[in-house]
Amino acid sequence: MMGSEVTTEISARPRAMLLKPGLLVRDEDDNILDARSSSTLILAGPWRIVVDTGAEDEADEITNRLGEFGLVPEDVEMVVITHDHPDHTGNNRLFAGARILSGKGDDRLGEGDFIAPGVWIMETPGHTKDSISVVCESTRRIVIAGDTIPLMGNYLKWVPPRHHVDRDLALRSMARIVEAADVVVPGHDSPFLVRERRRMADLG
Repeated sequence: MMGSEVTTEISARPRAMLLKPGLLVRDEDDNILDARSSSTLILAGPWRIVVDTGAEDEADEITNRLGEFGLVPEDVEMVVITHDHPDHTGNNRLFAGARILSGKGDDRLGEGDFIAPGVWIMETPGHTKDSISVVCESTRRIVIAGDTIPLMGNYLKWVPPRHHVDRDLALRSMARIVEAADVVVPGHDSPFLVRERRRMADLG
């Protein structure tokens, strides 16, 4: 359900809820010990969308959090993956009935594609060639950035993700996100308010 197939008129604003924040743990030599993506639920009209599904051993956490909203994984119609790394795709199997979409493949999502009312795609390459971000036009504009902005510190220090395919492209994608967003959901950190430069416990 993309592009011209979905109306851009918004009768009721979509809502985004954090299923779990991301995590990045390094040792004293700065080697990554643990990396787990954030996972976000979007309710937009009749659509239930999950953006990034986290690491494989987090299935119970995601299922329990969905339960807090009265949902089970089978209720989710669409999963959007910001990029195809295992810490972002580890629980795709939970959503067996969902359409799984990303920025690559024959059914790829591209710039400006509306996937539900008030929810659209921004192409944000740099970390990977096909990285995308999901924009949710809620009461505040929320951009779910994946590893285009992995940590709030990348924004505060204005440095690209450490692992990237093109540094300049990564910085341009970061700039697009922070110019557009009121709130950013980074790939491996808690959400943060862009202009206030502070973290949020949740998206409510």
